[in-house]
Amino acid sequence: MKLLWGILAAIAAAVVVTAFAAAYTVSEVEQAIITQFGKPVGEPVTAAGLKLKLPFVQVVNRIDRRVLEWDGNPSDMPTKDKLYISVDLFARWKITEPLQYFLRLRDERSAQSRLDDILGSETRNAVAKHELIEIIRTTKGRTPLRDSLLTDDELAQDIGSLLPIQKGRALVEREIFEAAAEKVRVFGISLLDIRFKRINYNESVRPKIYDRMVSERRQIAERFLSEGNGEAARIRGNRVRDLNKVQSEAYRAVEEIRGVADASAADIYARAYNTDPQAPEFYEFTRTMQAYKDMISGGTTLVLSTESDLFKFLKGVGPGPSEVPDQQPASGE
Repeated sequence: MKLLWGILAAIAAAVVVTAFAAAYTVSEVEQAIITQFGKPVGEPVTAAGLKLKLPFVQVVNRIDRRVLEWDGNPSDMPTKDKLYISVDLFARWKITEPLQYFLRLRDERSAQSRLDDILGSETRNAVAKHELIEIIRTTKGRTPLRDSLLTDDELAQDIGSLLPIQKGRALVEREIFEAAAEKVRVFGISLLDIRFKRINYNESVRPKIYDRMVSERRQIAERFLSEGNGEAARIRGNRVRDLNKVQSEAYRAVEEIRGVADASAADIYARAYNTDPQAPEFYEFTRTMQAYKDMISGGTTLVLSTESDLFKFLKGVGPGPSEVPDQQPASGE
């Protein structure tokens, strides 16, 4: 009896183990390929739920059905205008034909390696066919903001204008996407999107590029500085000219006022001195005395003719009695 129960228990255990080996589940985020002795059998299992397979003979190979990420390493490549740049891309992809994917790639690691080769190659081809400005710029119609203080002459020099582009970064990305999507389709992969994550100058040429940018900006600054100095010189010249003009006009006005005043004073003096016959002589005397005061000071020596008008008031002027030196009688008198 015990032997019978042991056999039944063994059979039950075998049934349970066989049932567990025959049953498997597929979740909503995955799909499965059933292989028998390493070869796929049947159609891919894409519906979620509980499934059955031959126990111990068939193996379930699970394949992700979600949107997967590809993030490539930055790669150096030349542009059409011979500038070496470092390009960093990322992409999104999905396994749409699991059987084809399993036969050609087997696992996600192999798929990522194949995407590295294909996307890297197509990116190099696209970058080599376009200039750097086409890869950097996004839109064609973008206009730069300009300072409202710029003059018409400065605006005519296209200061701050953007170089024209034919495509732009979005269309370059589209070219890479279309070329790469066609090549990865044979692996059962659908490429959903691709974008530039970062674009930078190559590490070896970056200092030279920065130096050139600094030099260009310095040239622009020097030009603005020279234009500013020229404008300042013009303003200073106008200021000096206007100042001289104002001073000359003021001096002329002063001289005119002074001449009118002198004429008025002379007229007043003339009318005042003409009121009496002796007034002209008195006027002549006072003016001569004023001239003496202005001309003669201590230590002044004058050489005048005895017929000079200036000398006539000095005639007969001699030292006073106290100033006459004592005269000694000559000997023999």
